[in-house]
Amino acid sequence: MNKLNSKTFFSLGATLLLLATLFTSVSLASSSLPQWSGSIKSLNLYGDGAAAELFPAYKLSNNRARLNMDWQPSQGWWLETALDHQYLWSDQSDNFPLPSKDYNRYLDMDKVWQHGDHGVSRLQVDRLNLQWRNGVVDTTLGRQAIGFGRILIYSPLDVIAPFAPDAIDREVRSGVDALHTIFNYGLDGQLGAVAVWGEEARYDSFLATWSDNRMGLDMLMIGGQLRGHTMFGAGLAGSLGTLGLKVEFSLHKGRDVGKVGGDLHDSYALAAIESWYRFDNGISLIAQYLYNGPGVDDPQDYPTVLGSAPLQEGLTQLLGQHYLIAAPSYELHPLATVQGLLIYNLEDHSALIRPTLDLSLADNLSLQLFWSWNTGQKPKVISSLLPVEPRSEFGIRGDSGGLFFKWFF
Repeated sequence: MNKLNSKTFFSLGATLLLLATLFTSVSLASSSLPQWSGSIKSLNLYGDGAAAELFPAYKLSNNRARLNMDWQPSQGWWLETALDHQYLWSDQSDNFPLPSKDYNRYLDMDKVWQHGDHGVSRLQVDRLNLQWRNGVVDTTLGRQAIGFGRILIYSPLDVIAPFAPDAIDREVRSGVDALHTIFNYGLDGQLGAVAVWGEEARYDSFLATWSDNRMGLDMLMIGGQLRGHTMFGAGLAGSLGTLGLKVEFSLHKGRDVGKVGGDLHDSYALAAIESWYRFDNGISLIAQYLYNGPGVDDPQDYPTVLGSAPLQEGLTQLLGQHYLIAAPSYELHPLATVQGLLIYNLEDHSALIRPTLDLSLADNLSLQLFWSWNTGQKPKVISSLLPVEPRSEFGIRGDSGGLFFKWFF
C-alpha cells in the first residue's frame, strides 16, 4: 500500500467511524459524560562525565504534563484522546535530543518550540482514536497504545513501541498510528490484526497476533511485516508452584543489510526467559536471561550497532548479545518500597546497577529517588582527534541519579 493510499484509507476510515458514532440509534443525550484524567511528572537528573572524561557532567530536567479524555458517546463506542506537553532543560547547550523520525506515526500532530540554548518543548497528540466493541470484535482506529508480550522487563514480542529495559518511566506507552482489530473467542482466546503506519512507507507494519490460555498456560504468537522486514515470534507464560516462568522469542529477517541505517545481520533473533518469585521474607525477585541478536559480541563494533536499524527504531536498546537482568523489590513500609535493577553484559562483563526508593507522599503523589552506577572497562583514548574505542557497553556511560516526581489526577 503506497503512502497516498494509506493516508486516504486512514482518513476515510476515521470519518466513517465518526459518522457511525454520531448517527447511532442510541441518543447522544443519554451517553456518558467524558472522563478526564492526567498527570504531571518531573524527572531531574545529574550525570557524571562519561567516555574517559571526554564528556562533562550534566544536569537535565524532563517535565511532562498530560491530559486524557475518555468518552463513551453511545453503546459500544469509545473515544480516547490525550495531549502531552514535554519541556526539556539542560545545562549543556544542545543536550536535549528529541526524536527526529516517527517510525510508528504517519500523521504529524506535534509542535516543537526552542527556548534559547538550553530548553526545548513539544506539544503532541499522543492519543486520538475511536473504538468499537460488541463483545466479539474490538476495533480501534487512530493514535493508540499497542503492546504485546508477557515478559515484564524486556519482552522480545513487544516489537512495535517497546520500553527500554532501563527506562525510568514505564507507565505510559507512546501512541502509534494504527488500525487494530481483535476477535475474541472462548474464554481467553484472541485473534488480532494490526496495521501501523510510519512516517515513510518502508516503516509500515502489518502484523497478525494470537493469544489463548490453556491448562494454565498463556500462549502467544505474532508475525508479519515489521517496518519492512518479515518477523515471527511466540511465547509461553505459566508457573511451577509459586515460581512464575515466561519464555518468549522473535525471529527477524534483515533489511538493507550492510547499508547505513540498515540491519547488521541477514537474520537475527531476540529471546528471553524470565522468572518471578516472592520469598518468605517479603522480597520479590524478577530475573531474566536475554539473548539480543541485533547486537554484537565485540565491543569495538558497538558504534556500528548504534547506527543500525534495530537501535534507531527502538526494537532494542542494548549493544551486546547475552545479558542477565534482575529486578528485586521489597516493601519497607506501606508508603516506602526499595527496588533495584541490574543489567549485566555477560560478554564484556559490564553492568548497570540502579537502586531506587519509592515514596508515597500523598494520594496520587509519589517521589522516586535513584542512582545508576555503570561498571566496566572505560573506553580507550587513541588521540584527541579520533573517536574513543569502546571496551565495554556500560563502561561508556557515566553514573547518574536524580529525583522523579509523579502526580496523577
